[in-house]
Amino acid sequence: MASFSSPPSFPIDSEGIWCEVVRPARDKTARPALFLDRDGVVIEEVHYLSDPGKARLVPGAAAIIAAANRQGVPVVLVTNQSGIGRGYYGWDSFAAVQKAVVALLAQAGAVLDAVYACPFHADGVAPFRHPDHPARKPNPGMMMRAGRDLRLDLARSWVVGDRANDLDAAKRAGMRGGVHVLTGHGTDEGERAKAQALADGRFMVETAPGIAEAGGLVPLLA
Repeated sequence: MASFSSPPSFPIDSEGIWCEVVRPARDKTARPALFLDRDGVVIEEVHYLSDPGKARLVPGAAAIIAAANRQGVPVVLVTNQSGIGRGYYGWDSFAAVQKAVVALLAQAGAVLDAVYACPFHADGVAPFRHPDHPARKPNPGMMMRAGRDLRLDLARSWVVGDRANDLDAAKRAGMRGGVHVLTGHGTDEGERAKAQALADGRFMVETAPGIAEAGGLVPLLA
């Protein structure tokens, strides 16, 4: 069986997933949450980002997160980190980047409630090689885990993502809807069409230029 040992200061669970709950649920009442992809949505896309000095917030990201904070809406960051899985960098680099992101958000009065990161990839190196890990988006594992950890009402929750996979994971998790943005990989060929194709009577799909405009499309923040 693979070993997913990591420094004790890192919140890596027995499955090898980063599961960091910053602000636990306040009571037993289930609340809907705002789920956000990280790279290309909250921070500018940098291919396999491992240098905290290169972390830059996408315009409007901190304002949307702060607005959710004021309204008592939990904000959950969910990110695929195949750079770890491929051996390009380790959890220490991910932690350093996250520290920088948190500091940038704090400057604008914004706080994340939880962070989940999946390192597994079909082309990964041991112990992170996996053909279709349940936590890697478009699979809903990280979102389902967040739902349990923070006692969330996933059926009323929303996601903002730059890839169709972000919205697909939300749909599989039973969420109400998602907003596809054109920052990051949002303009890659086929991404917007694939995201829009996920819409049906149960799952809503909205589109926006970026996270700044996405906030007005999420009912939780209305």
